[in-house]
Amino acid sequence: MTRRGDVRWMRLALTLARRGLGNVWPNPSVGCVIVNGDRVVGRGWTQPNGRPHAERVALDQAGAAAKGATAYVTLEPCSHHGKTPPCADALIAAGITRVVAALEDPDPRVSGDGFRALREAGIHVDVGCCQDEAFELNLGFLLQRTLGRPMVTLKLAATLDGKIATAAGESRWITGSQSRRMVHHMRAEHDAIMIGSGTAIADDPRLDIRLDGLRQRAPVRVVADSALSLSLTSQLAVTAQEQPVWLCHRHDVDQSRLKAWQSTSAELIEVGGGSSLSPSDMLQKLGQRGITRVLCEGGAGLAASLLSENLVDRLVLFSAGKAMGSEGVPVIGPLGVSQLSLAPLFTLLSTRQIGEDAVSVWAPIAR
Repeated sequence: MTRRGDVRWMRLALTLARRGLGNVWPNPSVGCVIVNGDRVVGRGWTQPNGRPHAERVALDQAGAAAKGATAYVTLEPCSHHGKTPPCADALIAAGITRVVAALEDPDPRVSGDGFRALREAGIHVDVGCCQDEAFELNLGFLLQRTLGRPMVTLKLAATLDGKIATAAGESRWITGSQSRRMVHHMRAEHDAIMIGSGTAIADDPRLDIRLDGLRQRAPVRVVADSALSLSLTSQLAVTAQEQPVWLCHRHDVDQSRLKAWQSTSAELIEVGGGSSLSPSDMLQKLGQRGITRVLCEGGAGLAASLLSENLVDRLVLFSAGKAMGSEGVPVIGPLGVSQLSLAPLFTLLSTRQIGEDAVSVWAPIAR
């Protein structure tokens, strides 16, 4: 049962949890606030690489003040022995008398056992406070644990008429500097950045984060490159030792290309699907490696393949106040939609102005 002040403290815990996004995989990014009376005595969020957990950080900060306090956690405290002792046991040992959690953890190693341990120790447990906000924040972890694949955020930047380049291939810059800055913040909140080989070859990007305070973040850079056609002198190849590069390729790739890439620091991932990689299998392979959140930055073909298989969980569209006409390059490749009723459907979650551009966030509508 929600009590007065619960929403306030849980929203603080959710704000803390957001700090860990993109930096804690394969763990979930959890926030914890410990309140004694009407005073916060401990705060914590999951630390880089997933350890220590949010509850442990908050309890260490609270010290003796945790006795008789309420702990607000954005996800069920773990109950299994992994690299660290169970957080449920730590809350019990600290003398916490009430735990308010937003969501149950679907991980089969936890999945209700954390709550059960707390209740058996005499701790009052309430579940469901701010559950919608917590679900949105934890969507990547939840999908990875239940469907075996990470959450996919498809980022599109286009003109008003949906173009990403002129007929001659000129594309820099469609959107303004403030939009590009926001994209770097998005990169920092995802475990991996994914692009297609066409984009990798045409743009030769680094896919790093160039913002003060976030430069240490190093999302895995994933390239869907069925034939391993990316150059060994590309920026992704030469920086693979500094920041991970994973190349997804088909089974029957040219052996000379395979051996050449095997001599680099890049990780090679074989994906099914024939000449065109299966986006579903590719995401499953990423999920098996612990990736929970993927930011797809193009190109048009990769975007179309993800949309065709209903694998886009959030679509973020940056719209610039420009028009190119029908000869421009479309932001999404062919979808084979012969009837309007077959088109992928999305609902608008939010929209706002970023500099001279507009950014809208969309969620898929299940049919």
